[in-house]
Amino acid sequence: MTENIATEAERPLKPALWNGWRRKCPNCGNGPLLKTYLKVRDTCPVCREELHHHRADDGPAYLTILIVGHLMAPLLLIVFETWRPEPMVLFTIFALGCVGLSLYLLPRLKGVVVAFQWARLMHGFDHGRSQPGS
Repeated sequence: MTENIATEAERPLKPALWNGWRRKCPNCGNGPLLKTYLKVRDTCPVCREELHHHRADDGPAYLTILIVGHLMAPLLLIVFETWRPEPMVLFTIFALGCVGLSLYLLPRLKGVVVAFQWARLMHGFDHGRSQPGS
């Protein structure tokens, strides 16, 4: 189970990003990365990798808006020009679509951002936790 755990010197990006998309630990790929909808765990319960110092901040929200906007805006135009639905029907369908897609993408993109930070050894602010050796 722990044979695929990477050392600090070798952290392949693609498997880490895939694990992040799946909301799994970027190190082992088995433990859950998030303990609630968007809260990153302090450590992985499987491999004990420390994750508390990774901060995604607003990155996942910006990426979600970018993706949802680029998917839904052309689709809205195509649907409107093709079928001319009633305005409230169009609004309801696309509002639910935007909200649903955003709720689906947000935790996955947060996992990708945290996994990217992990793979590139980008350790964020510590929030007052003591570092080993200090």
